[in-house]
Amino acid sequence: MKIVVLAGGLSMERNVSLSSGTKVCRALRSRGHRAILVDMFLGLEGYSGAPEDIFDAPDGLCSDYSVAREEPDLDAVRASRRDRSASLFGKDVLAVCAMADLVFLALHGTCGEDGRVQAAFDLLGIPYTGSGYLGSAIAMDKDLTKRLVADYVVTPKWRAVSYTEADVGRLANETQLPCVVKPVANGSSIGVSIARDKEGLKTALRECLAFGGRVVLEQYIEGREIQVAILAGKALPSIEIIPKTGFYDYANKYQAGAAEEITPAPIPPAWETRLRAATETVFRILGLTVYSRADFIVTEDGTPYFLEINTLPGMTPTSLVPQEAAAVGMSYEDLCERIVEESLKARGAAR
Repeated sequence: MKIVVLAGGLSMERNVSLSSGTKVCRALRSRGHRAILVDMFLGLEGYSGAPEDIFDAPDGLCSDYSVAREEPDLDAVRASRRDRSASLFGKDVLAVCAMADLVFLALHGTCGEDGRVQAAFDLLGIPYTGSGYLGSAIAMDKDLTKRLVADYVVTPKWRAVSYTEADVGRLANETQLPCVVKPVANGSSIGVSIARDKEGLKTALRECLAFGGRVVLEQYIEGREIQVAILAGKALPSIEIIPKTGFYDYANKYQAGAAEEITPAPIPPAWETRLRAATETVFRILGLTVYSRADFIVTEDGTPYFLEINTLPGMTPTSLVPQEAAAVGMSYEDLCERIVEESLKARGAAR
């Protein structure tokens, strides 16, 4: 098949996306697909060949990407684009996607995981991987997700607040501590912090003003961090994450060796059953399809506290979904093929 692996874009998870996309593209090419890697925001500005030949480009237009400890400089990315259009789709992106049999969405974050790209592709008749536009949009909003699933799974107490600098002191005084501060629509733990005192909370709130001034203030739950991937509606074996320092933040997620990751998680069978049931319940309630990954904190008594669900989880060399798939004998290449197959079924059903 002709497959565009769409990555990059203009979110704070841009570098993670490019790392995911490169690995996915090469995996699909190893299986005989005519796959190419396309940066959603920069487009094909560097491609000089004929459009009809692009799916035979050497190495699928891939480069070697690694995820730096620092988040990307999006202003520098914007400035590097020769096309000064306001569109988030770069040069010839939509044209080449329309030529493909499928677009594999390796996008992460607010530029690609929030339903807008999926809605555009639905309108244009372009098939793509993963969940549809509505489920993607809901899952990206941590507050809305919790509102929908709180009657069906256990989740920490939370509230969403929109605020300005003038509200920081008031929020610090009225919020029960410790708490977790999360931008309402970021991924990869960007902007997330644990506030244990009022000064720490003020600092966290001020930092999150850069992400739009809307956050979830979530009850801090002490426990083990366990995540569960789901493929074709069924949960895969859980994985436990044990950061060597701090918590599972942006740096610890993508730097090799920064966290110990154990799959299957060394937990009692009853815990595993509860985690799988909770993951599949959230997946179903939000109307998701194909695959995703849910995040939990599990307390000493085995209660799984649902935190959030990711509709386009990472596929980088350190990502968790491929590790969970490997636990049931599925290679990285097999996983990519299965995502392609299930996505074609999902898009066919949507039509």
